[in-house]
Amino acid sequence: MAFKLSEQTKGVYIIAATPFLDNGSIDMESVDRLIDFYMEKGVDGITILGIMGEATKLTDDEVVTLMARVLKRVNEKLPVIVGVSNASTDKLVSLSKDAMDLGAAGVMVAPFSAHKTDEAIFNYFSTIAEALGSDIPMVYQDYPLTTDADVSVNCLLRTIKEIKQVVMLKHEEWPGLNKLSMLREKSAEQGLRRISILSGNGVLFLPQELERGADGPMTGFSFPEMLVQVYAMHSSGNIDGAEDLFDAYLPIVRHEQQLGYGLAIRKEILRRRGAISSAKTRTPGPTLNAHDHKELDRLLDRLDNKLSALG
Repeated sequence: MAFKLSEQTKGVYIIAATPFLDNGSIDMESVDRLIDFYMEKGVDGITILGIMGEATKLTDDEVVTLMARVLKRVNEKLPVIVGVSNASTDKLVSLSKDAMDLGAAGVMVAPFSAHKTDEAIFNYFSTIAEALGSDIPMVYQDYPLTTDADVSVNCLLRTIKEIKQVVMLKHEEWPGLNKLSMLREKSAEQGLRRISILSGNGVLFLPQELERGADGPMTGFSFPEMLVQVYAMHSSGNIDGAEDLFDAYLPIVRHEQQLGYGLAIRKEILRRRGAISSAKTRTPGPTLNAHDHKELDRLLDRLDNKLSALG
């Protein structure tokens, strides 16, 4: 049964890395192993071809090949969101339709730095929605630190009201907790539909975002089981327990959140955990040195000790 994203979508959506061989080509065997790893850890969904997936470093053919490989491996066991942001609207629409034909649950779109006003952003999403048609659910990725496209709460409310295909917001503004609260409060005051909100920012603020009304995280953290457990504990009302577990992982969360460099850390942890064969990032991308590895050794040892203490 093919999944479709909706306003009720919730849970842990892991953002998949793109594994490369040491020569820089896509490692398809590791793609399969990584997808299996994510599913074994209990995630509710998978997002591919995002910023963490190094999508901008892939050729058009690689994008389609990778997308087909992941969707075949998932085999409709979980919903898959495909990042389709592209400066070319024609390419965005074509990739979106290919993704849905292959079994994707929806597509994720971010505005660009050229969209400097609310009106420009709204018009862009309105144009995309019309081009995609009413059957393709959309995720609005609000990540101004990277896209340089700031959107106001009022513009998001207008989007919720007028663009029905937008069923989810990926919340990544930083700082953005008050924006999340305002969106929830004003949406309820205006009687608008309650869309799904999944939080990003490497889950640095996950406990607070859940308290503010997020429906779960969407991130590529290298320990997806932590996300699953924290979300489950928080949902059951065990707020302190969720925060205690989150706090044990926080040094790793923080370490992975370093812009650019953090992807190499995340991939190295996934390699050490057996999920991928190489921590290679595609050029231009960072590589860990001996100091970095020693530092990571210590952080992971300390994590093991903290988890043992928590039982």
